[in-house]
Amino acid sequence: MPPSEPDQPDRATNPVARVLLDVGLPHLDRPFDYRVRAEQAERAVPGARVRVRFAGRLTSGYILERVPASEHRGELSELERVVSPEPVLTGEVADLAGRVAEHYAGTRADVLRLAIPPRHARTEQAGARARDRREHRAPNPGGWRRYRGGPGMLEALRHGANPRAVTSVLPSEDWPALLAHAARAGLAGGRASLIIVPDTSDVARVDTALSAALGPGQHVTLHAEQGPSARYRRFLAVLRGDVRVVVGTRSAVFAPVSALGLLVVWDDGDDLLAEPRAPYPHARDVALIRAHQQGCGLLIAGYARTAEAARLVRTGWAQEVMPDRATVRANAPRVMVAGTHAESATRNARMPDEVFRTIRRGLEHGPVLVHVPRRGYRPALSCQACRTPARCPRCGGPLAQRQARGNPVCQWCQHVDTRWRCLECGSDRLRAGVVGDQRTAEELGRAFPGVTVRQSGLGHVLDDVADSPALVVATPGAEPRAPAGYAAAVLLDTHLALSRPDLRATEEALRRWMAAAALVRPASDGGTVQVVADPAHRAVQALVRWDPVGFAERELDEREAVHLPPAWRLAELTGPAPAVEELLGLCDLPTHADVLGPVGLDEGEVVRTLVRVPLHESVALTTALGRAAGVRSARRSPGSVRIRVDPVDLG
Repeated sequence: MPPSEPDQPDRATNPVARVLLDVGLPHLDRPFDYRVRAEQAERAVPGARVRVRFAGRLTSGYILERVPASEHRGELSELERVVSPEPVLTGEVADLAGRVAEHYAGTRADVLRLAIPPRHARTEQAGARARDRREHRAPNPGGWRRYRGGPGMLEALRHGANPRAVTSVLPSEDWPALLAHAARAGLAGGRASLIIVPDTSDVARVDTALSAALGPGQHVTLHAEQGPSARYRRFLAVLRGDVRVVVGTRSAVFAPVSALGLLVVWDDGDDLLAEPRAPYPHARDVALIRAHQQGCGLLIAGYARTAEAARLVRTGWAQEVMPDRATVRANAPRVMVAGTHAESATRNARMPDEVFRTIRRGLEHGPVLVHVPRRGYRPALSCQACRTPARCPRCGGPLAQRQARGNPVCQWCQHVDTRWRCLECGSDRLRAGVVGDQRTAEELGRAFPGVTVRQSGLGHVLDDVADSPALVVATPGAEPRAPAGYAAAVLLDTHLALSRPDLRATEEALRRWMAAAALVRPASDGGTVQVVADPAHRAVQALVRWDPVGFAERELDEREAVHLPPAWRLAELTGPAPAVEELLGLCDLPTHADVLGPVGLDEGEVVRTLVRVPLHESVALTTALGRAAGVRSARRSPGSVRIRVDPVDLG
């Protein structure tokens, strides 16, 4: 039977719509053909949202294209309704979604849920905003003058080239201004820019810098904390070409920017850039895929450097844009390791005497930052007598103390234990296994009476503090800025970050330390960072020398030696043992695939298996996993298997 043809003379050309269903089932990750009625022809444009009948139910979807005929040999169902003629799914984003889904062994529907915000009808009907396409001349290089290759990168952007660069930003650098100058260079070349940052505080800083560099109305912000109307209005402004510069958090990497000339990813090691929803894409990797797909420039920047960024430089895919060592030394604070001197009577204490001397000297010239990795008062407790970790008698969860005279509380079930006794030795006395930011602030308040002590952490994050003397206790990512920089900083409990059972623990520790130390004044202005750590640890040495590049190179060498990302591609399969076994049995794994596991989790009911392959077999691995997931989905096999490719929290 021949393909179906239009049977009415007034039927519009291309009467068949190919629709991608908004269904995350792997075996349905393909377009389905539907007939377009004559009255729908003008509204049923490629990219439009539609409602269709599928398996007896109304289902949402997007039109991928209109074609003259269908290869389906039966009668086609009609589009039930065109929800909106707004083409919210552009061809470039549809192609990007397909590539990202393939890279992560996921589905396009799951990717598009991250890429396209929910519709807000009233906002959509308001119409387009007025365009303000002012001419942007060649930008002043500004801070890029201090980076080898920086002015050349801006010139390349201005002339329509597509530079790909990795840079380690100087401490105390106004990095939002650097990114704004790069965006302006792109606009001078007639092309758009997309800047991706980890959180909304970073969005606010870049927003301010872009307003200063480009003028009002030339850019928009996109992030999840915006209300439905505001977010959709900004999305439409980008889609309709009303603005050409976008700054946003991880999902903004899918923004429908046309004529894209530059993609920027700031601080690519921050785990906030990793999406916690399927198919778990990382914004940096999506940016790499998009830069290759659309042939645009890419800039990866941050104080520290990841092994992934180091590999881009090593392979020649990107070039380094770096300051010379003299410039680094002139802008970095003096970093010292506390508690290492033999004459120090408190060298084994949590806060050796050098810490108090540093704080005291720093307070003479301005605010002092105290960096603590854990929130709370005493977030981990143990027996005072035998050091056995304190556990909840009901569920076995860890106990913590939330305030000075409070009873221990279970971190899992919230049970308040008023009669705790150690099961090993019978003691009823507890000690702090770990001290949090609240207890640290309390101790420092007693040690420095009359000095203002401020806290910044989850639930109460300070954006900035005054330049007057004060102690600022902050957790990672919540460090407020001081206009003239901190006079000093102290990094406490560094062993907690270094002892995490995680592939990226050391890299993440250095990234956090550098982010905090970068807020301190240069050594020439008296800026000092006191770190309480093992001085021989390579991450500590990298901080002392301010050498993120050398550290990342060594990290990459070690990953290559043990066949781990980014040197190899790795997939983590987690689920019930029979389900994981079935999935692997359905996979036609690549020749050099190495299967590790399964390892029992959750008392053996859930298992985890790792599959790793050389990079040249990456596509074969993710394709095999995607197909196997599709077969299990079609069979309706029991038990779901979570597939994560190169997970950031691999322990």
